[in-house]
Parts: sequence; structure tokens; C-alpha cells
Amino acid sequence: MKPTFIKRAILPVILVLLISTLLSACGGRSQPALVNGKINIAVSFYPLYDFASKIGGDHVNVVNLVPAGVEPHDWSPKSRDIQNLTKSDLFVYLGAGFEGWVKDTLGSLKKDSKTVVVEASRGIELIPAMEEEHGDEHGHDEKKEEGKDAHGHDHGNTDPHVWLSPLNAKQLALNIKDALIQVDGVHKADYEANFKKLADRLDQLDGKYKSELAKVSKKDIVVTHQSFGYLAKAYGLNQKAIMSLAPDAEPTSKDMKNILQFIKDNQVKYIFFEELVSDKLAKTLAKDAGVETLVLSPVEGLTEEQATKGDDYVSLMENNLNNLIKALQ
Repeated sequence: MKPTFIKRAILPVILVLLISTLLSACGGRSQPALVNGKINIAVSFYPLYDFASKIGGDHVNVVNLVPAGVEPHDWSPKSRDIQNLTKSDLFVYLGAGFEGWVKDTLGSLKKDSKTVVVEASRGIELIPAMEEEHGDEHGHDEKKEEGKDAHGHDHGNTDPHVWLSPLNAKQLALNIKDALIQVDGVHKADYEANFKKLADRLDQLDGKYKSELAKVSKKDIVVTHQSFGYLAKAYGLNQKAIMSLAPDAEPTSKDMKNILQFIKDNQVKYIFFEELVSDKLAKTLAKDAGVETLVLSPVEGLTEEQATKGDDYVSLMENNLNNLIKALQ
């Protein structure tokens, strides 16, 4: 076969490839990259996964970077997680200092990355972090001075647990909805309709909390992890935490003595614990105080059982309300 014939045969193929590349480059910038015809969303923890899934509906594929059964305070992204984030059309994280790994991770993204990044807590008024007094016998002081927990996660000077107020949760959902419309305006009407359904459920949840907690005689709750500040502020409760913002911080003997005295002085009947961290401390303290324990979920993630059962943000918050009513009668 002569060289000129080979050139003539190859040229049309090259020309077609060049035209296809140019067309995809021209049309690709205004449309998100799709897998199976859906918008790919990566989120940093469970509530954002729940809201993005409900608002996006059939048009989205949502990946929760933190798997079921894992406490997000203990989690940092692996290379596979970074790949999922990089390939996504939309990355939603909470902000407010909750995800200490986000800044470095976003800094590692390529400059030509088309992933739209959304800080979901934007527009929410943050409350100060009320750190409990901990001594230096456990070596936590240096971390605290840096505003970090035992895993080096930077919470700054504010409490990041904004989602535990249903009205704050509605603001998170609104920011996700707006971001989805930015990425995929074609389905704006669906996103708006789905958001309204979710917003209505969150308004109903807020109304139920207000009406039911207004009836209880007590207002003091003892919790293991200081994550219920927004819930307490919204519904007139007083949170007394065994540990500070980090769920694995270790209280001193002085802390334990103060908590026991608080339980006695305020006739507290239950100590609340969380499902994704050990309940050993809560049960030990409850035994010493002669009281019982109950679950109060910070809704940071689902257990395997909850995921299988089909629980979501609203159902977990309804369970929380039932347990609060029981404890505060």
C-alpha cells in the first residue's frame, strides 16, 4: 500500500475527530458532565445527602462521602473520595468549621475543575462555641487553643451544628436548591417543587417542636456531645454537655463531679447519648447519678440499621422530639 493512499484514508478520520472535539468543547462548558443522564453530587455528610436527594429527585446521583455508621468527626477523605468529588458536578459541604479537611481538599482541585462548590451553611447566623472547662491532664489544651478537636478538625469559635434547628435545615436545603438550579437550570421547576415539599415538612417539624416542648415542665438536658446548641436556642432548652464540641473529648474528674451535681440540682432523669459514638461514659455517669439513658441523635449520620429501615432527617428529629418529651416531663 502506497504512503499517499494511507494519508488519504486517515485524513477523514482525523478531521471527524477534530470536529467532534471542537463541538464538545463548545457545548460542554454550559452543560454539566453527566453519568447515566444525571447530575452527580458529592456531599460531606448525611443531612446534606438527604436534602440533596429529596430536592434533586430523579435528576441527580448523590454520593455521601461519609459512609453509614461512621461519625463524621472521625472521618477524613481518602483518594477515592477525592476522585468522587473531582468528578462531581456539584460538591456540597456544610462549612461553619465542621469539615476541617475541606480547605486543603478544595485547594488540591485542578484549576480547570468544573465542579460547583457550595457552602450550605451560608446565610445562617452562627452561635459561639461554648467550650466547657477541661483541665490539661488529658493533654487537650494545645488542641483547644488552636480551635481544633482531638482529630485536628478546626471548629473555630462557632458551633457548626446548625442543622439541628429545622429552620436552619430549611436554609441548608434552600442553598442546595439554588445550587442545583445553577448547575441544571433545565429542571428548575422540578427542583423548586421538590424543595417546597421538603420545606413544608421542615416547617411542620418546627411547629411540632414548638408546640410539644412548650408543654414540658423542665428545660435542662444533659448530653454527651455539645451539639444541641441550635436546637436548645430555638426551643428554650438548656444544654449541659459532658464533653465539648468534639464527641471523643475526655472530661476530667472535676467535669464529672460538676455534671453529677447539675443532675442532682435540676432533678434530671435522663442522660442523652448518641448512636455513632460509645455510650460507655453516659451509662457510667447515669449509674453514678441513679438516672437512665436515652438517645438524642445529632443526625450526623445513619446507623446501618437506620439506613436499612429508611430513616431520614425528619424521622430522626421526630424520634429526638419524642425522647425529649419523655425526659422533660
